[in-house]
Amino acid sequence: MDLELKGKVALITGGSRGIGKAVAKQLAREGVSVAIAARDKAVLDDAAAEIAKETGAKAKGYTTDTGDDVAVKALIASVMKEFGRIDILVNCAAQPGGQAKPPTLAEITNEAFFADMNVKVLGYLRAAREVAPIMAKQGGGRIINISGLAARNTGSTIGSMRNVSVAALTKNLADELAPQNIQVVCVHPSLTRTEKTAGVVERQAKAQGISAQDVEKKMASKSLVGRLITSEDIAALVTFLASPKAISVNGDSIAAGGGWPGPIHY
Repeated sequence: MDLELKGKVALITGGSRGIGKAVAKQLAREGVSVAIAARDKAVLDDAAAEIAKETGAKAKGYTTDTGDDVAVKALIASVMKEFGRIDILVNCAAQPGGQAKPPTLAEITNEAFFADMNVKVLGYLRAAREVAPIMAKQGGGRIINISGLAARNTGSTIGSMRNVSVAALTKNLADELAPQNIQVVCVHPSLTRTEKTAGVVERQAKAQGISAQDVEKKMASKSLVGRLITSEDIAALVTFLASPKAISVNGDSIAAGGGWPGPIHY
């Protein structure tokens, strides 16, 4: 299937690692020029070089902090200067989730709450606010917000609140930006295998006194497909959603955790 993405330009925030990097690489394989943004310059430069080498596409890293208005404005200006357009925005920059036991009510601090919401929710809004006028002038575009299935499950108060907020942001943007031919979609990953997974598994195995294989088996048992979804699996979905072939999907939140037994979402 030709996804009609060749020649497009994508900006991926949080693009130096994990899901963001996998998305950037998959888009690049489809002929998309990619700008990746994150805070660590060394990691960014390595990721951009790897993507360019493996795909042959243009890839460049930009150091930024999506928790800051000025930094996001400067990011968009720099990308436009280098690439001349932005057709796809993938918002993926966020405080890491699922790396440790979530704080209880008594352990939640105002600082932790606002730091998390500022980067993920306001950060996504900041990027969309700067990119939307550019897309409108170009005749349209795609915005894809990476959220998480904590939006549909309890267990992490801040995680649920931030991910529900991203879903709400997505639908509001989709309704508002539709007249400019800008589609906005939310993707909810669950436990996802990234480069950090091995460390998480090792820590859990030590804490529980069981083997790493048993920890992975417990993780995989939560999904109907019986294995951990990988960052590449998420990237394949996001790449399709970024294409004109996905015109039928707009404003919705798509679960991408391999299927959870029990609840019916309709």
